Amino acid sequence: MLQMTDRLVVTDLPGFRTAFAPDRLTLGLLFPIEAYSGDIPRMRNQERLARTAEAAGFAALWVRDVPLRVPEFGDVGQIYDPWVFLGWIAAHTRRIALGTASIVLPLRHPLHTAKAAASIDQLSGGRLLLGVASGDRPQEYPAFGAPFDQRQDAFREHLRLLRQALSEDFPVLASPYGEIRGVDLLPKPFGRELPVLVTGSSGQSPDWIAREGHGWLTYPRPPLRQRQVIAEWRSAVEAVAPGMFKPFAQSLYIDLTADPDHPPRPIHLGWRLGRNLLVELLEELRGSGANHVILNLKYGTRPAEEVLEELAAHVAPRFPAMVGDADEDGPATSPGAGPR
Repeated sequence: MLQMTDRLVVTDLPGFRTAFAPDRLTLGLLFPIEAYSGDIPRMRNQERLARTAEAAGFAALWVRDVPLRVPEFGDVGQIYDPWVFLGWIAAHTRRIALGTASIVLPLRHPLHTAKAAASIDQLSGGRLLLGVASGDRPQEYPAFGAPFDQRQDAFREHLRLLRQALSEDFPVLASPYGEIRGVDLLPKPFGRELPVLVTGSSGQSPDWIAREGHGWLTYPRPPLRQRQVIAEWRSAVEAVAPGMFKPFAQSLYIDLTADPDHPPRPIHLGWRLGRNLLVELLEELRGSGANHVILNLKYGTRPAEEVLEELAAHVAPRFPAMVGDADEDGPATSPGAGPR
């Protein structure tokens, strides 16, 4: 029987605490953990690689929401539905945070999103990080009967309804998606709230993102420009939530070379470089105020297993996940058992 949980501050939730802390940088991996050409990965041994990442000190594993194959975009994410796949990965891991990067809110009914997200969160013991986005593939919208040019408004409304359905008992809701009266949505999240990270701009203003999000997930930029963007984010957060910590996270494609001192060469949304230069780049991002970097191995020229082994030995120990007070030999949390 599901045990209902007490309300927790988002920063105290297991997933948030594992991945984020002020003045610290942690690392994540984006599924598929694989180097491949074309847009369809093989998806082999992903649960084994997930366990390897967790043991190496990576803080989070991330999935994408790509409902339909759009060949010109060059990838279909991890192929499998993000919620189904996260459930599979949750069952094969114990402590590592589980993130969506990101769920395309306007293409889903908010109650379906809420129930799926809370289910993963409860079954994993509060490890979910809910990255959300408005979507950037116009070709998908007609298939779902959703107007692409109205996705910014739909994003805001969807997030409002999702949060109310998850945080309130028997909420009263009325929206273009339908009405709720006299019924309730279960399960509720592990701590009655989910850490929400807005992706990119999602058609919203910086002030709105700083106010409504628990963090911001964005894209790589040249180091000096990214330092400025992080400073602008901190200022926006301080203006709407003085003294509150809201992490800055970014993605980064890497092609890690066998030569540890190979100088950086640009690739799509990232760099081809040796591990020593990767450490330097990550140290620079940490000095700029970044809190989490999600590594993507798609454009690698070496097998992902080999690259992950090198990252585990030489890079991840420099940027470890936040360590909780769990028993080293037991799970950090028990699915559905509520906070300890």
